[in-house]
Amino acid sequence: MRLPKRGEKGFTLIELLIVVAILGVLAAVVIPNVGRFIGRGESEAADTEFSNVQSAVVAMMVDNQLSTLPNPVGVATSDMSAFPDATSDWNNGGKATDVDGDPFAAGDRVGFILYQHDMQGDSANTTLVNYVATQTTKGTYTCDANGTVTQASTGY
Repeated sequence: MRLPKRGEKGFTLIELLIVVAILGVLAAVVIPNVGRFIGRGESEAADTEFSNVQSAVVAMMVDNQLSTLPNPVGVATSDMSAFPDATSDWNNGGKATDVDGDPFAAGDRVGFILYQHDMQGDSANTTLVNYVATQTTKGTYTCDANGTVTQASTGY
């Protein structure tokens, strides 16, 4: 190896090839693992959302002292302001009185729903409860009369 002359700077070709080879080996090891982590995160997010929706249905049924839902939604939806029972109202008896025994009347929201649920028979929309954080979910869900939720699609 010769000594560099005054003013010569830089790397040799061998040094550059070694650095490129090391970077290639690292990329070959890291890239497949990153792809695997991304796929696992999406499936875990879908499972978590499903679990949250199921827990919200149970909480809503307990709060409203329901053993069964009068009119559960059978068509898969991601709109939690229409899930799991958006049609029971004070006219057809499905939502006749609130937990305090007060009758629902005009001005109260209908349905036993997870987002913006009207808890009180006070002729106003003043006591709205959210059992889920957002109105829409990524996945779509159905529910039977017993409150069992089924995930129709994950949305991922």
